[in-house]
Amino acid sequence: MERLQLLNTHRIITATVFSIMTFIPIMAQQKIVQTAGRQQLGDFAPEFAHLNDDILFGEVWSRNDLLSLRDRSLVTITSLISQDITDNSLKYHLATAKQNGITRTEIAEIITHIAFYAGWPKAWAAFNLAKEVWNDDIKGEDAKAAFARTMIFPIGEPNTAYARYFTGNSYLAPISTGQIPFFNVTFEPGCRNNWHIHKADKGGGQMLVGVAGRGWYQEEGKPAVEILPGTVVHIPANVKHWHGATRDSWFAHLAFEVPGEKTETEWLGPVNDEEYNKLESK
Repeated sequence: MERLQLLNTHRIITATVFSIMTFIPIMAQQKIVQTAGRQQLGDFAPEFAHLNDDILFGEVWSRNDLLSLRDRSLVTITSLISQDITDNSLKYHLATAKQNGITRTEIAEIITHIAFYAGWPKAWAAFNLAKEVWNDDIKGEDAKAAFARTMIFPIGEPNTAYARYFTGNSYLAPISTGQIPFFNVTFEPGCRNNWHIHKADKGGGQMLVGVAGRGWYQEEGKPAVEILPGTVVHIPANVKHWHGATRDSWFAHLAFEVPGEKTETEWLGPVNDEEYNKLESK
């Protein structure tokens, strides 16, 4: 009886292990090629250069099918910061971490976490290097996340349905679909929609309310109007106009469609760079 129970247990364990092995995703291995050792120390310390380029990077870092490059970067920068190594080697590995997918927001959180275990001064030194490496990312996803925290309405999803009518990337979040439907529209810096007209036989038009950032509204033949948080813009029906972000600021506004008869939006050509850039120089 005991032998039968052991046999059944063995079968269960074997089946479980097989199932786990079957469903674990297998990462593709990426061969890492490193030449820094030979370039800098090839003549002076050829064996060290070989170990650095061919073993550390060529073999250890290349085992990324077992541990991803992103995770190897995380382990490496943690080890270097913990040992108070904040020279060019840390900067190199911070740049590599960025290349391997660690974002500006994540590296800030990683170094903050390390500070509690490795020491505050080490974290300060690491932050100074990280700021240099991730400096440009303020224009990317991290800037979008930072902008999202400045307003009470969500950014929403990429505005793919109307992307052909925009220069740059915009995002759309439905706020209400009942009674008076309205949306939060977010523009990345430099993004604006095409010239367009809200047509109506009676009533119609649109109302914008600035939510965050800084933007422009312009009617054909009139000067552009700056939109700031709280600015209200009443757009009459059948008037050609455009609106969007300034060149150096994210921007969001609420868009309310005014009820009317036989309403439709006619999309026209884009606002060209020359006329758009003139606004920034005023």
